Amino acid sequence: MLTASMVAIAVGVMTVLAYWSVSVTLTNNVDKDLKSKSMAMLAETVDPSFFNNVKKEVEYFRTYNQNTKISIRLPGWNYTAGDESLPLLSLPPGEKTVVKTVNGDRVFMATNDAGATVVLSRDMTDIQGLILTLGLALLVFGGLGVLLAIMTGIVVATAGLKPLVRLQSAVDAVTRTQKLTPIPVVGNDELALLTMSFNQMLAALDQSRQRQAQLVADAGHELKTPLTSMRTNIELLMLLQKPGAPQISDEEKKALEHDVMAQMEELSTLIGDLVDLAREDAAETELQETDLAQVAQTAFERVRRRRPDVEFRLHVTPWYLWGDAHSLGRAILNLMDNAAKWSPADGVVRVKMTRLDEGRMQITISDSGPGIPEEEREKVFERFYRCIQSRSMPGSGLGLAIVRQVVDRHGGSITAEESEDGGAMFRMILPGYDHEEDLARDAKNSASKQLVANSHDDRPTEGRAAMFRNAHDAIGK
Repeated sequence: MLTASMVAIAVGVMTVLAYWSVSVTLTNNVDKDLKSKSMAMLAETVDPSFFNNVKKEVEYFRTYNQNTKISIRLPGWNYTAGDESLPLLSLPPGEKTVVKTVNGDRVFMATNDAGATVVLSRDMTDIQGLILTLGLALLVFGGLGVLLAIMTGIVVATAGLKPLVRLQSAVDAVTRTQKLTPIPVVGNDELALLTMSFNQMLAALDQSRQRQAQLVADAGHELKTPLTSMRTNIELLMLLQKPGAPQISDEEKKALEHDVMAQMEELSTLIGDLVDLAREDAAETELQETDLAQVAQTAFERVRRRRPDVEFRLHVTPWYLWGDAHSLGRAILNLMDNAAKWSPADGVVRVKMTRLDEGRMQITISDSGPGIPEEEREKVFERFYRCIQSRSMPGSGLGLAIVRQVVDRHGGSITAEESEDGGAMFRMILPGYDHEEDLARDAKNSASKQLVANSHDDRPTEGRAAMFRNAHDAIGK
């Protein structure tokens, strides 16, 4: 409608301008013709013989100008030769010619220094008819042009809005059916790009839904086992408290109580891991200035107190980054806990920070345990996955999955390898700075601290690392 209105206004303005231009042009042509004839007749009055032939001159003029009236008044005359009905016009001061429209006729009057006056009157009926016909034609064709513009606009708009209508229908279908079906992409224009972006959003939502469903299913399965076992033991303990129930030895009773406590601890650990995993799935996290060496030192001290029979070695290097300090601490603690759990008595747990280049720090955590079979080194980062030799040990199978999510969110990478003494070694690489002043410089742009980190980015790890390093550089600018 807006386009049609603009076209209608433009056509209306052009119609008025064309009508006015033609009307003025035709009127000016009439004025020029009257002036030319008046001046020619006025020049004839100078000839002395004109006085005797004035009536013949008037008749001669009428013969060849039938649509023009003429009147002549010579000097000293009290009457007018020709059409006496023609009015004498008032001359402007200092002028000897004047033209006006009188009763629909165009009247031109000219006089000379001798006092002779010539008045010509042109009937404008034919001219006005021509102008009126032109106006009607402009009005009709202008109206047709506006109508054609409206119809063309409707057709073009309908064709152009089809992708948007399709997109709206898809959104309505998703809202109504909850089915995240991609929309067909047609062409390569802006609307096609919009459709592709919407399809990417649908794919991300579908992946999120699948992850959520998988997490709920896996969590339900993993929670069922300790709950069932704990329920059985608790029911047995309650049964033993009833009168007439068979009695068991104190050692067997303590063993049952110990099993219940162990199962409660296992359940508590599993729930805590699920909470951490859900927290890592959050789409938006507020990052803060993080001293990675301090985070590693804190986790190291906690783990060392739990296994006094294991030797711990720590080598840290100053390293700073914008990150989630809590998540990073939990990830490093999980890796150290894992190393301590699998190291035998008198084994060695080694934690080492090594700067790879200007923007990357490597952290290796190795142990003296049995190690991880090569074919399972990638699988250990999957949720609830547990190696064959670890299934007899307590644990939820979520610790390494949490570690990978944290590392991915911070633009880093992590791999499982073999340590120098045959145990497991985890190699973690994170972006950042080796000087705190670089972070202080970045802090000037406080609005950039709120960054969105997607823990399930489908890009390769190298691409995410480059993205995160670019984010670090952008903060400082």
